[in-house]
Amino acid sequence: MRPVEFIADNEVKLLHCGTEYFPAMVEAIDAAQYDVYFETYIFADDETGQAVLAALMRAGQRGVTVRVITDWFGTGNGRSKRMHAQLLEAGVEHRIFNPWFRRGVTRTHRKICVVDRCIAFVGGINVNDDMYCDYDHSKALCAPRWDFAVAVEGPLVAAIHKEAEAQWLRLGRMTLKNRIHLYNELRRANKVAAESTVRAGFVVRDNLRNRQTIQKAYLNALGRARKSVLLANPYFAPGRKFRRALSQTAQRGVEVVLLIGVGEHWLQDAVAHSFYPKLLASGVKVVEYHKTQLHAKVAVIDDDWATVGSSNVDGLSLFLNQEANVVIKDAAFAVDLRRHIEAAVAEGVEIHPHEYQHVGRFRRIGYEIAYVVYKTLMRIFAVGKYA
Repeated sequence: MRPVEFIADNEVKLLHCGTEYFPAMVEAIDAAQYDVYFETYIFADDETGQAVLAALMRAGQRGVTVRVITDWFGTGNGRSKRMHAQLLEAGVEHRIFNPWFRRGVTRTHRKICVVDRCIAFVGGINVNDDMYCDYDHSKALCAPRWDFAVAVEGPLVAAIHKEAEAQWLRLGRMTLKNRIHLYNELRRANKVAAESTVRAGFVVRDNLRNRQTIQKAYLNALGRARKSVLLANPYFAPGRKFRRALSQTAQRGVEVVLLIGVGEHWLQDAVAHSFYPKLLASGVKVVEYHKTQLHAKVAVIDDDWATVGSSNVDGLSLFLNQEANVVIKDAAFAVDLRRHIEAAVAEGVEIHPHEYQHVGRFRRIGYEIAYVVYKTLMRIFAVGKYA
């Protein structure tokens, strides 16, 4: 397995929910002097979206090079068009990822902002209000959406900037020769031999050179786990390798806790339910989170390895969409993130093995049918990579 390429001497700050994330990012954009690269899946037309949009436009109007990428499907066609006109008028460059599915069904699900090549923000937080569903902006939540991002300063920012810039170039007009040159540039490792402060790595998933990078990072960490695994994700529908790794880790005596968001999409819930019996039988603790929308894609392993990013543990994120995660090797950061996950676990509903003894035959058959349908769709759209 290709390991994560860790770079030392970084400062990585955990940002919980939009209340911490958006003020920090807007402050950085307002301080920008040279360039801003910004990429998101959803850019909502609400108060939060207007605040971020205004910051990007202010930067463009004062002469900063600002380049914004939004996903056509996630942001919406109408919103994309309106925002495009506003940004251009303010001197901001804007490109829309894969409009009308012209390049297949792949989406950019990444949430990245890099300012002046000095600070970068990476995580799972879309540009929308914490108190409304990201899939239905009219549906109010009873508590702020549970999500995370990180603010990164240090040598790792160069790698994040390089990827953000490459994404911008790929969406423009490039000759085949230049695309090959860009591909070779991105393959070069960014390694710094040092052991001080925070070691962190930037991992992306795409359909060219990094098709299984994020999954491999998870599998490598699970294989090395000795004490505990805490994994929180809104959509749990991984392939067989990932599920087997979780089960085998638990069977080695490692505490494995899986916190899953539920209630958004019936198919996703049904597919996750189809996995419960085997996971529970292997010793994995499964907890469902009902308090509010769980949107975080985070994990902590052995209070040493942690990840925060955009990648769900499902077929779309692991085998189809473009994603970005930061992996952190730092005890203090891991303990901080663990504290948040454990608090959410305490608020969740644990699933016990005996509960499935009372699940009706037709419901069990429904779960299995949902899994077969999901697996078939993933194998079609992900060209057979879902397994």
